[in-house]
This record gives sequence, C-alpha cells and structure tokens, in this order.
Amino acid sequence: MRTRRLRVRLLLVLAFLSLGATLLGGAARANSPDPDRGTAGESTYKNPPSPICSTATSSAANVNTSCEPLRQNETAIAVNPRDPTNMIESSNDYQYRFSTGGSLTLTVYSRAHVTFDGGRTWTEYPIDFSGYTGTGDPSVAFDADGVAYLATLGSANSNNPDVVVSRSSDGGRTWSKPVRVASGSGNLSGTDTFQDHPVLTAWGHGNVLVTWISYLAGPHAVLRTVPMMDSLSRDDGVTWTAPASISGSAGFCSGLSSPTACDQTWGNSPSVSPSGRVLVAFQDTYDYGDGTTNHGRNKYLCVEVDPATGQRIGGPFLIGQAFDGINEQDYPLTPEPRQTLHDSEFRLLSQGNLTADPADPSGKHFAVVWFDDRSAPHPVDPNPYAAITDSDVIVSQTFDGGHTWTPPGAIRLSGDQFMPWAAYDPSGKLRIGFYDRSYDPANHVYGYTLATENAPETLSFSFAPAATALSDPTQGNRFPLGGATVDPSFPYPANFIGDYSGIAVTPGHVVASWTDLRENVCIAGRCGHGQNSYFATMP
Repeated sequence: MRTRRLRVRLLLVLAFLSLGATLLGGAARANSPDPDRGTAGESTYKNPPSPICSTATSSAANVNTSCEPLRQNETAIAVNPRDPTNMIESSNDYQYRFSTGGSLTLTVYSRAHVTFDGGRTWTEYPIDFSGYTGTGDPSVAFDADGVAYLATLGSANSNNPDVVVSRSSDGGRTWSKPVRVASGSGNLSGTDTFQDHPVLTAWGHGNVLVTWISYLAGPHAVLRTVPMMDSLSRDDGVTWTAPASISGSAGFCSGLSSPTACDQTWGNSPSVSPSGRVLVAFQDTYDYGDGTTNHGRNKYLCVEVDPATGQRIGGPFLIGQAFDGINEQDYPLTPEPRQTLHDSEFRLLSQGNLTADPADPSGKHFAVVWFDDRSAPHPVDPNPYAAITDSDVIVSQTFDGGHTWTPPGAIRLSGDQFMPWAAYDPSGKLRIGFYDRSYDPANHVYGYTLATENAPETLSFSFAPAATALSDPTQGNRFPLGGATVDPSFPYPANFIGDYSGIAVTPGHVVASWTDLRENVCIAGRCGHGQNSYFATMP
C-alpha cells in the first residue's frame, strides 16, 4: 500500500509539473550577470505598462510574435471573425531580471500577443494579474461578436493555482481583470485541490465554456478523484456557473484498494458545432498498478454538454485507445519520469484537441486528434538514447454527434510527429498542425507541418512545411538554465518545450503558432537555443 500511495502522490506532483514549470517565481543564482541583458526581455516586472512593446513589421514567412525575446512556449492562437487581420496569440512568457549581484529572478505571465495587420506586426499587451505570482497554460478564443477571451492558471505564491478568465472587447488591446472561475487550495502537501489545463471555446453572442482538470487529494496528498470540470458564461465572461464535474464515472478513485482503483482525466478540449452542439473530448488514464499491462495508457472519451447550463447531457462515449503508456510499453522516459522521444529529454503529453466542422449543417461532424507511439516496435527501451520511437498524429471522427467514432488511425510519416492541433476550414476540410521530425533522417530536429485532409473519413492528407527553419531540442539548448546533460553525446538538451501548439482558420488561410528554437540566447555566460513563439500563414 505504501508503494501505491507514493505512486499516486507522485502522479499528483507530476500534475503540478504539467504546468511546464510556468508558475515559477523567486531568485536563482546565476554564474555572472547576463553578458547580453537585452535577451532578458523588455519587461521584467509584474505589471508593465500597456502596450509592453511591438515587433518590427515583417513580411517574412515566419514571424516571431514576441518582443520579449527570451522564452515562450505553449502557444495558443485565435482569429477575430469580425476582422481576420486581428489575431491574438498567447503563450507562457518568461520574464527574467538580473540584479547587480548576479541573481536571476524569473516570473511567468501569460501575455496577449496581438496583431491587426494579419501577422506582420505583433504588439504585446499585459493582463492585470494582481494577486497572482505567476500564470500559465493559456487558451484563447473569440465569440461571434469579436469579443476575445483568455483563460489561464493563476498561482499565488506556493498555493495551488486558480482557473481565471479575462476578456477583451477591442481585439486584445485592453483586458478585464481576470474572473476567478475555479479556486485551487493547498500546496501539494495534504488535502488539496489542484486545477490544471484550462481550455476554452466561445460562440454566438457572449457564450464561453471553459473546461479543466481538477486533482482532488485527501490527507498526505493521496488522490481521491480527478474529474474533468467545466463552467459556462453567457454574458461575455462576466459571471460564470458553478464548476460542474462533466466526466461521468471517469476520473474516479475508490480508496486505492486495487491496482486499477484510480484513474485520471486529462487532455480536455471543448468544441461547438454550427448547430450549437457542445462536445468535450478528454483522456482517461487507467491501470497504474504493478503487474498491469497498460501502465498509464489513456482511453480517449467524449461527453456532450448542454450549451445553456454547462451540465453533461450525454456520454462518456469511447473514441479509442491511446498508445502512450510508461514502463517500456510505449515511450522511453525522462528522469522525471515522463514520456519522451528518441534521443530527447523534453516531456510529452499525448493530448491534442477536438474540433467541429463548420460546413456540416447537422452539427454532428467533429474530429479529435492526438499523438501516440503505436507504430514503434514494442516494448520500447526506457532509455531514450537507446529507444526507437515512431510517434504519429492520430485522427478519429464522429458523424453522429459523438456517440460513435471512426477507428483511430495514424497519419504515417517518417520519424516522430507530436503535439498536434486541428481546425476545420470553412469548406469542411480538416487541417492539422504538428511538430514534425520527418525532415531529419536522424529523428532529432523538428519543423512544424500543416496537414490538409484530401477526403473525409480517410487518412489521406497532403503536407506543407510551415516552419522555414528546423529546431533541435536534443542538444545545445539554453533552457533549462541549469543545463542538465544526461548523455554526453547530447549536451544541454531541452527538458520542456511546452505541451501544445496552435492553429486557427481565417477565410482562405490557416494560421499556425508553435515553439521554435532557431534563435540563440545568451544567459549567464552560456549561449544556446532559445524558445520563441513563431507564426506562419498558410493557404
């Protein structure tokens, strides 16, 4: 029992780490003052003036959306339906400040990167996170009136984070003080409520739904339940319904009396069809115990939610099995331990997203995408520097509003593909953006690729590169600042590049945003690959 209790407590701690270390604060001792203080960012304080700064206007195929140039990851992007040249991209923006004594202070706040010229120029606007010492895991959306919404996690000191949502009625220039939708409590040491991974969608006139995962722990930080939650606003994000559990029987832990007694929901993603049907897809992790065969694999499920109340009215319905387990089943492991890829140390979560087809008048056609390692030879060596991975983007579709789904199928390309994000274009073609190692026979560097569906109900896609330069997460990175090297053949690997990317559609175009490592940064006497939110427009 003690072994299982420690395992479940570890899972709760790893849930905290799923923020991508974005809610960090405090000071870390640097080797020396930054030799290039300009790389530390334009804004190194909590509540900067508005706007913070703007990028130079560029007509390049790829544009860095941040004028705080040091580090961004976990990119989300949305397009204003009233003005497609107005887009908002948000990410985890890391702000660094060096003291004259050489100490380094790090804060992380979700910023709004805003363009009004179709992505040629980006301006950063702050959100007033007074009372929070860090934010992360951003999600952005516009409603039909062009009102923008940004959801994120907000942490105060060492307390577990809240789910907060802010809105903007002027395209992202000014933002309301965030509304607390759900509260976290405790600090991972006892009886806790840990909120994680808010994702929102908006539709019509002021309708907004945000979903998240709630880790509920009893004494000694032992998990009790891990349901998926939601809250609904029908007045432009001013007021919200009480948080509701919408995952049904999934995410329930019954006292840890057997190896399969506890599972967790994860990877939540809502979407709304043209008819107003609301589905939420999510993963349900199961079989953590010793002697099981799946070792933390996920089942993909979906539920239907009432657009008027936010309550679950159907499901959970099974979508399919994800091959994303640990313990030599599907992926090798980082030291955390978390799933990773061949010759890598950055962690993976197999989540993707759910998207509705705007060209389907019935409102019943949706697709869900994720990624997993089903195509790799199994079992997989737990050592990433000995393992062979072959991660693929997985697609499943429903034509009856989520009750039944096509068999999950892999989009087969060489090397690893991961962290997909999908959206249907106005014609009803499925578009998917993802990190892609097929450009490298060694399966090390990645680009960003846009896949376009050739025909529905098939896995026939055409592919086009969005990134004009490749990124190497396996070596030569400046983050983490400690620069841990596990294998001397791969010095300074990245241990985190975010957990997701983003795409959105405009009339005649798809826009993409991803974490790019092409630019070098120098901090405390050492230079290496930085992390920046990059943008591209694709036909």
